Amino acid sequence: MREVKVLTKILKANDMIAAENRALFDSYGICCINLMSSPGAGKTTLLEKTSEMLPKSISIAAVEGDVATSLDAERLKAAGIPTVQVNTGGGCHLDAGMIKNALEYLDLRNTGLLFVENVGNLICPSSFDLGEHHRIVMLSIAEGHDKPLKYPGMFMSCEAMILSKTDLLGKCNFDLSAGKESALKVNPRLRIFELSSVEGAGMQEWVKYLEELVREKKKGR
Repeated sequence: MREVKVLTKILKANDMIAAENRALFDSYGICCINLMSSPGAGKTTLLEKTSEMLPKSISIAAVEGDVATSLDAERLKAAGIPTVQVNTGGGCHLDAGMIKNALEYLDLRNTGLLFVENVGNLICPSSFDLGEHHRIVMLSIAEGHDKPLKYPGMFMSCEAMILSKTDLLGKCNFDLSAGKESALKVNPRLRIFELSSVEGAGMQEWVKYLEELVREKKKGR
């Protein structure tokens, strides 16, 4: 019982900061997306390719979450994406306070779309509101089609799922129909994107979706 009370207190404090972050995003008309997955699903590669394909009218920035190193942040910066690295030092997720601190190093006035690339983990990140407007989970073909059933909390908390690395279909033991069925069984409202960041398949639909989110955010500012 004591552990439950402590966790409740932690989440309550986190949610208060998350609300402040969201209000800040709203004041600048920024659309913020919390991108989550297990390690190696392809989040960084997706953001690199997304940056290339987005229209110049949409300025993109990122907060990069990792346990250690700045390797992924360096890749994003090389792709022309203003990026702030956040290392958790062993923590398995980002929290709202970390995002609040990172925002001090971004030019929010010139940001239209902000991605938070969360720490690779299909459990803990789903419990922490960062102030984002949208949550998206990535599931790579290399991981297995049963992951939504094994980690339902993550897939329930998201509004969209990206099935990444579709270029590996036929090379991995992944049943595409079963994977989508598993995800929709957990969350019938999930919007599913099938794409390969390497080959470009499905990327046009993904970028169009992002443009819609940014456009909706500007209207509701």
